[in-house]
Amino acid sequence: MDVFYNPVGIGDVLIIPFEDGDRYEISHENHGDITKIIDEKGKLLGYNIFQASKHFQLENTGKLTLTEEMHSKIKNLFEENDLKDSVDWDLSPTFVIGFVKEKVPHEDADKLNVCQVDIGGETLQIVCGAPNVDENQKIVVAKVGAVMPSGLKIRPTKLRGVPSNGMICSQKELGLPNAPVEKGIYVLDDSFTIGEAFNF
Repeated sequence: MDVFYNPVGIGDVLIIPFEDGDRYEISHENHGDITKIIDEKGKLLGYNIFQASKHFQLENTGKLTLTEEMHSKIKNLFEENDLKDSVDWDLSPTFVIGFVKEKVPHEDADKLNVCQVDIGGETLQIVCGAPNVDENQKIVVAKVGAVMPSGLKIRPTKLRGVPSNGMICSQKELGLPNAPVEKGIYVLDDSFTIGEAFNF
């Protein structure tokens, strides 16, 4: 799970996003330094924790991985401010090493393939349009909920009627330096372990 901290651009605020709030009116509930953000339907969009540097040791900025230590401090903050929301959040990494177990052509799109991707204990169906995707490759998977360096949030979707749950990433999409210009996914060597976090 990713959180965001940009003290220069936004201020001393830790942003914990869950959903976008583009479609509905947004409202806020304040609980001490915690602001809970919900839409008009009551759906949780996220939390902002103000005076973040007082509550956390934040050595880096930008997109941060929510650690067990930060999660524990957030839980304590919720209790201290009488915010009774559940904090049983999924802390598993959103970018992981996957293995393409199967690739079959999409029935309704010449340039798309339907892939079955093992991410360690779970298999995801991902529709991929990269020309170099193939079976028996180790690749980088952005799981549902991942936020790409471009700001794009990965969601469950359907491509030409076929469900797709995640994205097989290229070096360019991952924002890696010296990414090739040619289209294609990032194929990893055998030193990577399926299911482990991909750190970049």
